[in-house]
This record gives sequence, structure tokens and C-alpha cells, in this order.
Amino acid sequence: MIDYKLIEEKPEYVKEALAKKGWDFDPEPLLKLFGDRRTYLSKVESNKAERNRLSKSVPSVKKEGGDVQAIFAEVKKLSSENEEYEKTLAEIERSIKESVEVLPNLPDPDLAAGYKENNHPIYRFGEPTKFGFAPKNHVELAESLGLIDYKRAAKISGTGTWIYTGLGAQLEWALLNYFVSAHLRDGYTFILPPHLLNEESGFTAGQFPKFKNEVFWLDGTEPEKFLLPTAETALVNLHRNEILPLKELPKKYFAYTPCYRREAGSYRTEERGMVRGYQFNKVEMVQYTTEDGSDAAFEEMVNKAKALVEGLGLAYQIDKLAAGDCSHSMARTYDIEVYIPSMNIYKEVSSVSNARDYQARRGMIRYRGEDGKTHYCHTLNGSGLATSRVFPAILEQFQQADGSVRIPEVLRPYMGGLEYLTPKK
Repeated sequence: MIDYKLIEEKPEYVKEALAKKGWDFDPEPLLKLFGDRRTYLSKVESNKAERNRLSKSVPSVKKEGGDVQAIFAEVKKLSSENEEYEKTLAEIERSIKESVEVLPNLPDPDLAAGYKENNHPIYRFGEPTKFGFAPKNHVELAESLGLIDYKRAAKISGTGTWIYTGLGAQLEWALLNYFVSAHLRDGYTFILPPHLLNEESGFTAGQFPKFKNEVFWLDGTEPEKFLLPTAETALVNLHRNEILPLKELPKKYFAYTPCYRREAGSYRTEERGMVRGYQFNKVEMVQYTTEDGSDAAFEEMVNKAKALVEGLGLAYQIDKLAAGDCSHSMARTYDIEVYIPSMNIYKEVSSVSNARDYQARRGMIRYRGEDGKTHYCHTLNGSGLATSRVFPAILEQFQQADGSVRIPEVLRPYMGGLEYLTPKK
């Protein structure tokens, strides 16, 4: 959530920053509400001060034989007025909160305005694979190698799903083990969170109210719960409504979960197979930091995602996203995108993002600084990684002329030493 004080003191700055995300923000209604709040707070405080003064005067008035009933009547009148003022204040506060909580996070000042067309590649590793034979796409490879069963998945679940089978399941699990081992080695704490989350978790993450209809809700749960769309939603709520000691920051977590999304596969060529679906596996990183440690944490997480992809030997690039292509809650995002030869495009396997204090304000996630005061944490997240696009990239980039696929060296210990996936006979 954006800081109320920033909106009140720098409304034009906020307006211009949100415009970079394509958000048409008029600060005037909020500025009026802030003014009304000040007015009614002043009335309440003035009445309280007068009521206290009158109450304190009662003993001396009694002593002098004066009429205390008039004082009691005035105190009662002031209390009644304050009840009405406080009701009005509560309504003003509700209106302010509802107006601010729907606003997206402010983008970092160095981001380009606009959307995808203004994203900027800032790093590239490896070259797009050149084949001396007619290469197959990952759907053909997965089926010829007996790794994925699309037909039976459609039968038992529907479109936008798939079944890992045999060595395909082993390769998927090898990827997850590779990611988990890397994060443990780097000192991150492993979390296996619940997959059913409450509404407050979605609000803190910044996914609600705007994207409330884009998750799977479960009927009959009390309170109502939804299936997590990414482990970030769970991890960023671990310290909701807490004040953390400064010495414990940064806190570094990662989690493995399936991710459940209402968005499904389409008939577009670039989203065939397992590139987009209702359910996919992901290992997610989250950090809680101080404001001063925020930028360093972002660079660390970008480098971790880079190292994972480079360890696999995959050609990829890093895209610095324009303001409008950053998600609702994020101030900054770099996408790590692997090359998919059959599509001749790069597809995102990780988004590393900095929410600054946006999520922490929504979830009251704070730390106590050296000054003894409480400050909002900064929260960051990054996929490390999403397997449903790494898997196709491995199949396509490492396919051989005989239809086999070379398994990346870092995965072989998790595959019983197997070096190649070979076509089913």
C-alpha cells in the first residue's frame, strides 16, 4: 500500500509515477478526504480537551456553591458530539483505505514508462541453439521420449494440464532438487507452506482486491480460502502483524509448491504444451530486509536465479521490465527468460521483484531499528525457478539428431547418473 503521507505531501509525484504504470490517478478526492480527517480529528481533540477542563472544574465549582449540573450537561453534549464525529471519522478512514488499497505500487524512478514494448534486455547468456538437423518442439520430444502424457491428463482433468510420467517425473523432481540444494547451500530457510490461504494473505501480498477473481476459491470453507497462486503469497505473510528485531534481518526463505492459476493454456503456438497451465511447480524465494538492504537483496536474488539457469547451461536473457509490465504490487522486476528454439523467443522462468514497503504496509510487517522506532520492512520475491518452462527449454536446447536429449550435468546426480533421455521403442 502506498504511504498516505506521500500521497498527501507529494500528490503530483504519485500521480506521475502511477501514470508510468498506465494508472489514471486523480489525487483530489483523496486530498479532500485527508483534509476532512484533519478537520474532524481537530474537533474531537478540541472537544476532549474542553470536556477534561470542565470535568476538572467540578470540585472547585462545588466548593464555591456553583451549579455543576450545567457542567455535566455540557460534558454530556460534548461527548455526544464526539460520538458523531468519531462515526464520521471512521467513515472517512474507510473511504481513504478503500481508495488507497486498490492503487498499484509506485514504480522505481529509473523504470521506463509503458508496457511490454518498453522492456529492455540487459544481459544475455549463451547463443540460440543452431541445429544441423530438423529439430522437434518440446511437445513432440516429451511424447516421443515418454516424459509427458497430455491425453490422459486431459481425460482426468481437462485442457491446460499434463502428467509427468517415468523419466519425465524424475527429470521434474531432479530440477526441484537442484533448486532446493542451491538455496540451502546459500543459507535460505526451507518452508513447505499450506496451499490453502485466507483472504488476508491475498490482501497483504497485494493480489487482492484487484485480482481476487483470478485465483481458485474453495466453497464451503469458513473463513473462505483460496489455492495459492505462488508460494510468494504464503511466504510474504509469515511475519504479518509482527515487529522483527533488526538483528534478524535480512530473513531469507524459499518454498517448493505447486502453483494454481485460473489462467490456462491457449491455442497460441507460444503457449502450447506445458508453457502455460492451471497447475505447475515452482521454487520461490522471498526476503525481508531493511530499506537500506533492499537493493543489495534484489541483486543477490537476480544473481541466484542467473546462477541456476547458467548451471543448467541454458541460453537465456534478463529483461528489465517497464513500469506497466511490473505486477500490481511491485516497484521493480527483472525477468529471467530462457530461449525456446521452436518458438524462437525467450520465455520467463523467473521474475525477481522488489515490492519495497508496499506489502509490509498492507500486512503491518515491521522491524525495530537502532533508533528504537518501528519501520516497515522491504519484501522481495523471485522464482528459483518455475519448472514448466525450464523443462521445455532443456528438451529443445539439448536435443540430439537421433531424437535423444542430453541431461544437464547438474541434474545427473538426481537422475541416477543418467546422461541422455532416449526415445521410447
